[in-house]
Amino acid sequence: MGKEFNISPVNVPPVATKYRHIATALPHPDSLSTLERLRTLEPTSMRGMPPIVWERAEDIFVYDKYGNRWLDWSSGVLVTNAGHGVAEVRQAIIDQVNSGLLHNYVFPSEERAELVGLLASLAPAELNKVFLLTTGSEATECAIKLSRAHGIKVGGRGKIGIVGFERGFHGRTMGSQQAGGMAGQKNWIVNEDPAIINVPFPDGYWQQDVSFDCFLDSLAKQGMKPSDIAGVIMETYQGVGPDFAPVEYVAELAAWCRQHQIVLTFDEVQAGFGRTGKFWAFEHYGVTPDIICCGKGISSSLPLSAVLGKSEIMDQFGPGSMTSTHTGNPVCCAAATAAINKLLRDHLTENAAELEPVLLFGLEKIKAKHPLVVGHVSAKGLVAGMQTVKPGTSEPDHDLAHRIIELCYQRGLLLFAPVGAWGQTVKISPPLSIPQEALEEGLEVLAAATDQAIAEAAGVSATQLSLA
Repeated sequence: MGKEFNISPVNVPPVATKYRHIATALPHPDSLSTLERLRTLEPTSMRGMPPIVWERAEDIFVYDKYGNRWLDWSSGVLVTNAGHGVAEVRQAIIDQVNSGLLHNYVFPSEERAELVGLLASLAPAELNKVFLLTTGSEATECAIKLSRAHGIKVGGRGKIGIVGFERGFHGRTMGSQQAGGMAGQKNWIVNEDPAIINVPFPDGYWQQDVSFDCFLDSLAKQGMKPSDIAGVIMETYQGVGPDFAPVEYVAELAAWCRQHQIVLTFDEVQAGFGRTGKFWAFEHYGVTPDIICCGKGISSSLPLSAVLGKSEIMDQFGPGSMTSTHTGNPVCCAAATAAINKLLRDHLTENAAELEPVLLFGLEKIKAKHPLVVGHVSAKGLVAGMQTVKPGTSEPDHDLAHRIIELCYQRGLLLFAPVGAWGQTVKISPPLSIPQEALEEGLEVLAAATDQAIAEAAGVSATQLSLA
């Protein structure tokens, strides 16, 4: 599905605006030795991003060492919600390093106590236990473990089923990848767990039937009864879109899970910490899950994730039997506490909500201009996506999405590689600190890049395409 970006330097028109500055060939010729060294020493899977050798990143900008500056629409894959390298987070890290405590396994620390207290205060009252981990995959693996343990406790050894959703993504470890619904990513597993299944996700685009009956019918067709199921895990929004389920569907799902003593987990790894205009994205649904998995934007910098849940689910394992080597690393905890406090103090969640109409309007304009190849656009807060298709069909077009992103990079707008079940989505996720003026400039760049990429595919100039 994925493809590499060209690392041969390309002479591109210079760019000099308030938010973007491109003054050299891209990538800069002097960066080739670094790019080639990485290609030699790292696996091929690490070659998927636009070829910028980052020197530093500050707030909404990414810089190389050659005078180029990109307006960042990646947030380093939805991590830097509070902005890149913000002063408060940097100072918290420096202060913690200077304190002399860099690692303490699961021995108690004040830093860990402060962060779990902060997270608990921001979660629904019944989700009163917090378990800190390192990655999103680790958090979702933990949720699967807790769900199954709870299922066995309340329903016996047969209540072990885990239900995920088609086109879902929960990580790249064995359990998390099976719970996800990216079929092509599971081939390496071979002996998949038959008690982990996927059902259609009701996005209203790829899956037209958005009724809860579709969920129940899919379970029945796969021979899975409620008495067999320990847990349901769902991304609060599917990252391939972003796509939300209908509010009514989720309400029925939550009620059904309660009725059958099934643990409901919302994967908020990329959705939490203000990204959608709510601190937790599940707030859009008006329901409370049994477990929250979160990470990415938690620290706006260092590796950290968390599982939040109800006591009766979180306290199933005795002392020392559910830990992690780097759980609650004090430096990561200090960074996360500072990042979350900045999100709250500077009202960055509210900024995301206020800018959502601007972002969605800009994408809808692009779709209206190119309805045959822009199949679907969506936005919630400051996460958005533009899904590309082959002209006049519903067949995903990875190459077009890839070229749009490459042209944006050459114009000083940075996005990460296409996402989605077929690599068809241009994903937009700037830091939540972005001002409206910068967002609007980015939308202009995206529109122009889309025009050019479509024109190239059609074998005409962008001007000819506009006239047509």
